[in-house]
Amino acid sequence: MPSFRGIWVALVTPFRGGEIDFAALRGLVSKLREEGVAGFVVCGTTGEAAALSEAEQFAVLDAVLDWVPPAQVIMGLAGNNLRELLAFQQVLQRRPLAGLLVPAPYYIRPSQQGLEAFFQAVADAASVPVVLYDIPYRTGVRIERETLRRIVRHPRIAAIKDCGGDPETSMALIADGQVEVLAGEDVHIFSSLCLGGVGAISASAHVRADLYVRLVREVEAGDLGAARTTFYHLLPWMQAAFAEPNPAAVKAALALQGLIDDELREPFQPCTAATVQRLGEVLRHLQTVSDH
Repeated sequence: MPSFRGIWVALVTPFRGGEIDFAALRGLVSKLREEGVAGFVVCGTTGEAAALSEAEQFAVLDAVLDWVPPAQVIMGLAGNNLRELLAFQQVLQRRPLAGLLVPAPYYIRPSQQGLEAFFQAVADAASVPVVLYDIPYRTGVRIERETLRRIVRHPRIAAIKDCGGDPETSMALIADGQVEVLAGEDVHIFSSLCLGGVGAISASAHVRADLYVRLVREVEAGDLGAARTTFYHLLPWMQAAFAEPNPAAVKAALALQGLIDDELREPFQPCTAATVQRLGEVLRHLQTVSDH
């Protein structure tokens, strides 16, 4: 089973004139690789997968696989129609991938037994590792602690993106050692690493990814003082990055840096002028932080 240690960027999908901007996507991927990230999550929440057609999702995935080794690519897989989800999974698994990021089925709010059955079916059908995505505020259903602990015993479930908001559940999963725990809430990256988490799947790491990578290395080296300083340098940006529904602020920040157009798929809306002004101030400060 591969390791998912380090910083994985939950990749945005750049648009221009309503279509995917592959040139901007390639430039963004190249920049982030140079800054040392472990890999990419394609077509997740931050990638606006829910607003992409299946053909567009495949196009984004295939483009990234042309530029990045498969061991550095996780693909998002979400849905509430299990039969269709499993069919999509089988097609995705014909590509070389590091893993699939799978949340609970949204909207239908299944029981705990239903959640176990859902993840069992996905994991049984998996030919690549599964990264469970625990994000109740998007799916509408909470996976209870003991349910999670049972689910992750499946041998094909290798890691969890932890957005559950319950530190005791995070600690239980880390202590059990059944899966690698990746912080999914960016402001919790430092605390998760200190508790024994192995990294993060981060949207805000699009900006100054080098500092996120440095934070992981400092914790791994036991230099918690330096890691704390790095984290507090990043914290204002992490907070600003989610001032509006993700990925609006991240895309606005990347647009301010000239990396992509500030364009989202409706019903997402661009950031307000006030948020853009705040982002500019935060980014100017962040650029002054040494990368050495």
